[in-house]
Amino acid sequence: MDSHRITPLTEGGLLAALTVVIAIASVYLPLVGPFIALLWPLPLAVLVLRHGMRQGIMAMLVAGAALAMLIEPVIALRLVAAFGPLGLMLGFGYRKGYAGVKLFPLVFLAAMLGEMAVLGLIFAIFGTNPFAMLMDGLKSAFDTTFTFYEQAGMSAEEIAAGRSQIDTGLLLMSQLGPLLIILLGLLDAAVAFFFGGKIISRLGHEVPQQPPFADWRLPKAFAYLFGFAMVGLYWGGTRQIDWLYQASLNADMLALFAGLIQGLALMATVMNKFKVRGFWRWLFYLLILVNGLFAQILAFTGLFDMVFDYRRRFSRHNGD
Repeated sequence: MDSHRITPLTEGGLLAALTVVIAIASVYLPLVGPFIALLWPLPLAVLVLRHGMRQGIMAMLVAGAALAMLIEPVIALRLVAAFGPLGLMLGFGYRKGYAGVKLFPLVFLAAMLGEMAVLGLIFAIFGTNPFAMLMDGLKSAFDTTFTFYEQAGMSAEEIAAGRSQIDTGLLLMSQLGPLLIILLGLLDAAVAFFFGGKIISRLGHEVPQQPPFADWRLPKAFAYLFGFAMVGLYWGGTRQIDWLYQASLNADMLALFAGLIQGLALMATVMNKFKVRGFWRWLFYLLILVNGLFAQILAFTGLFDMVFDYRRRFSRHNGD
């Protein structure tokens, strides 16, 4: 009886210690550190699944306090704010037995809230726009790179052309702040969901499954969002309404990203039909993703598929 009572406390301590180890590795390991940080929510998720939300929150606070003493309070706050809600929500969904189609949106929402909390934390501490800090850092890095190229003998015309392209890209990136938050939240949620499922399965628990990729269907709202975004881009650009143009640009890129996912799912259906497997399947995906024109065509196809549902039409035509 006593051993059973002490098990949650012992396991909670071990998992809290594991979060500290992951956090330290993410800070001090070069190159791979940011990717290791994406695994930080997983011990919390396991703890919430096995012992409940209360144990998960306590472990998160203990890990945050330990990190504040071992590394730096700001880094500890950033990790807890960014990944704590994600880990707690993931474990809560596992514990409740939510299906994948229900759990992933909740995990994505928690990841988004975490990213916004980090931005608010940076603004509160440093008193400056986090995106402005990011843009200044990137501009400084590119200036250093171009100085190196100039010393290596690159011509002034080539350097000027390169600077022009970089400045255009940085300007576009500065306008896509909201979209970057969404994509970061999506990355955090996808990594936690994928690796969390692997870990939970190894521990002997049932893992919520997503439907096969070929069956993915995103809401029609993305297609309508694309239409409204095009109107907003026109109005904002021709009438110099900066806020409308920036909002429409973010909406346009988000809709195209959703269309690309839907288009890839449609492409998976076609490859299933013609029994394209293994190496060739991944090669086709790669060719699409590395070619901007093909990716854009597939994104538009995906947006149309949201409205017209080509897969259902194919099934009817084939008598399935």
